[in-house]
Amino acid sequence: MFLATVADSPELATQITENIENVTQQISKTQEYLDKYLPVAIGFGIRLLLTVLLFLVGSRLIKLVRKIVRRSMERAGADVGVMQFMDSLIKLLLYFLLIMFLADGIGVDTTSVMALVGSAGLTIGLAFQGSLSNFAGGVLILLIKPFKVGDYIIYTSGNLEGKVTKIEMFYTTLLTVDNKKVVIPNGTLSNSSLINVTAEEKRRIDIVVGIGYTANLKLAKEVCLRLLEEQPAVMQDQDKMVVVDGLADSAVNLKICCWVRAEDYWTVRWDLMEKIKTAFDENGIEIPFNQLDVNLKQ
Repeated sequence: MFLATVADSPELATQITENIENVTQQISKTQEYLDKYLPVAIGFGIRLLLTVLLFLVGSRLIKLVRKIVRRSMERAGADVGVMQFMDSLIKLLLYFLLIMFLADGIGVDTTSVMALVGSAGLTIGLAFQGSLSNFAGGVLILLIKPFKVGDYIIYTSGNLEGKVTKIEMFYTTLLTVDNKKVVIPNGTLSNSSLINVTAEEKRRIDIVVGIGYTANLKLAKEVCLRLLEEQPAVMQDQDKMVVVDGLADSAVNLKICCWVRAEDYWTVRWDLMEKIKTAFDENGIEIPFNQLDVNLKQ
């Protein structure tokens, strides 16, 4: 019945023929595109897959190289800060070489890229002037060694202090006593004043306490000396002294000095201050404080 209808309608037959020809042309074009681009797409996909696999393998090899270098430096007795700095530098260089190698593998003209990087070196240097300064500061810190990993430093310009946990390519990391992480640029640290509290094995504790003018000065000094002798963390073979440090408006200032190990500084200082206050109270030694007398006229 369908064939009879087509035979009776020439226009319908012509339309069907044209549709068949259009479909045939589309199939031919699709076949041409597939024949032309499919091998290229498959080849690029294979190269991309191999690139990803090589990147993963290269990352493992970089970790292995870093581990070998770190162990070699440990056996050589290198400073922890030097090891951290070199580890960051080696990681950066090796990943750069790996990326350039892989880019060359997928058809990127690395020669042109290197030429472009070289020609843009001045611009990059100006754009990353702070980073280059930090890198140079890190090298300077490792050469001069004003501090090392594990030291407790006070950065006077920024009013920051803490224990040095890392010295990396561009930044130094501190850990404060209340467990805050502080990151300071190496360039800033290398060009600023800082105090290395733990550079020496021992520190001197200086405590200034004021007593009243009517208090027994001799007794106060004896009490303080006795506390220093009874404190086990105080170095008894080092100088201990209690002297009059000043005659203030309302107090005689006593300066109490002793030596302790650097790691015992704060513990001993706090303990002594508490015991001094308690001992003065027990012996009736007054610690004066500011007072204001107000007289009202009738």
